[in-house]
Amino acid sequence: QVQFVESGGGLVQPGGSLRLSCAASGFTFSNYNMYWYRQAPGKERELVARITTSGGDTVYPGAVKGRFTVSRDNVKNTLYLQMNSLKPEDTAVYYCNSVVRGNNYWGQGTQVTVSS
Repeated sequence: QVQFVESGGGLVQPGGSLRLSCAASGFTFSNYNMYWYRQAPGKERELVARITTSGGDTVYPGAVKGRFTVSRDNVKNTLYLQMNSLKPEDTAVYYCNSVVRGNNYWGQGTQVTVSS
């Protein structure tokens, strides 16, 4: 079955960096666009990055553009999110996501807390 397992979250000071990983299984990873979302307490889940199948095209919302970089390794079936210059407002649970064979799949999420 399709499965995503996120890792790499934690507590970091403002201005710091983290690298999230998402290990994918149960489908042909290289055939699907992949997404990172986040959800802060009391807020709706929001998109933070999209990457196409080959990794050649990426999209970011304005809030993270220039600070976050999404990448993928289609041999290791792993999605990454490099987060730099982190701000307290980046605090959220981060999820990887894709729509595989018409179904929307989510990982369990990894908590990122930006605080001094």
